[in-house]
Amino acid sequence: MTARGKRWPLMIDPQGQGNKWIKKKEGKELKAIKMTNSKMLLFLDGAIRTGAPMLLEDLEEMLDPSLNPVLLKAVFENNGRLQIKLGDSDV
Repeated sequence: MTARGKRWPLMIDPQGQGNKWIKKKEGKELKAIKMTNSKMLLFLDGAIRTGAPMLLEDLEEMLDPSLNPVLLKAVFENNGRLQIKLGDSDV
C-alpha cells in the first residue's frame, strides 16, 4: 500500500510507530524534513531529481499548495521525460 498506491500515503501517527517503521525500512538514505524547514521545497526537489526517499514530518492541516502535484503523483511527459510540477518549476 505504501509503495504501489496511486497516491503517496499520508499517515496520521500520534505515537510515532509509523514514523519509526519508515525510518527503519528506508535506512540511512532517508531524508526526514519537517514542514517548518524553510528549505523544504529545495530538499524535495533534490529528492525527486535523484530518486532519494524523503519523509515530510509534522504536517499541519493545511498543506503548502505547491505539494499538491507531488501528493497526487501528477507526472507528465515533456520531451520524452517524466516530470512533475514543484512550485514554479518542472522537476
